Formats: sequence, C-alpha cells, structure tokens
Amino acid sequence: MIAINKPPQPRGDLTLQTIAMPKDTNANGDIFGGWMLSQMDLGSAILAQRIAKGRVATVAISEMAFLRSVPVGAIVSCYCDLMEVGSSSMTINVEVWINIESTNKPAKVTEGQFVFVAIDDKGNTRKVPPQTDTPS
Repeated sequence: MIAINKPPQPRGDLTLQTIAMPKDTNANGDIFGGWMLSQMDLGSAILAQRIAKGRVATVAISEMAFLRSVPVGAIVSCYCDLMEVGSSSMTINVEVWINIESTNKPAKVTEGQFVFVAIDDKGNTRKVPPQTDTPS
C-alpha cells in the first residue's frame, strides 16, 4: 500500500477571518505579533461566549508559539478547538492559518491556548452551563 501524504489541516472550527493590513505591521514590514494575538483572543472569545452562553473574560494565554511571519495582505484565519471545560472556565486551542500567496497553500503561522471564565453582568465569575451538544 502506498501512503498518500495529506496536506496539514487546521484543527478546530473557523471562528474569525480577516485580512492583514499595512497599518498592522512591525518595523520589518511583517504583521505585528500583538495584532495576531488580538485576533486570536477575539476568535477564541467567540467560541467561549457560545459555550458559556454569555459574557466571558480572558484570564490566561499559554503555550504561545509564532511559527512564521505573516505578510501584508494575507487572509488570516483563526481556528478554535475546545480543549477543556471546568466549572467556570474554558480552555480553547487557537491555530492561525494563512494562505501563502505565491503557492496558494495554507500554512499554520501561530498557535496558543486561551483560558476564559464565564462572567455575569457585574463581572463576577459564574458557572458554565452544562453542555448538551457541541457548540457551533
């Protein structure tokens, strides 16, 4: 049997997609890491809000790794995967992928884990509702 190498695929669901713009560059002309971190926080917050059925707050970011630079004009896609749900917290893995313009092939550019807590209208921690199905 011949093994067929499948191209790498993003893990999780697409939650946010945007275009890297010139205003978001660093001194080298590549997309600033802080901008990328912000997009990851927004993308994972979308999933966390669905799971918590309401407001959430980011409380931790861990295992962050930048794998390659992101050029201006790249379509930036955040894929989020729920890793764990506690009584009030959720851990979400975020992978960011772009399409390489010259080859039109996808490439993972960064990955990290974001931890959120569910909060009420006054900003107090609350329990995450029981999960009856997979969030979409």
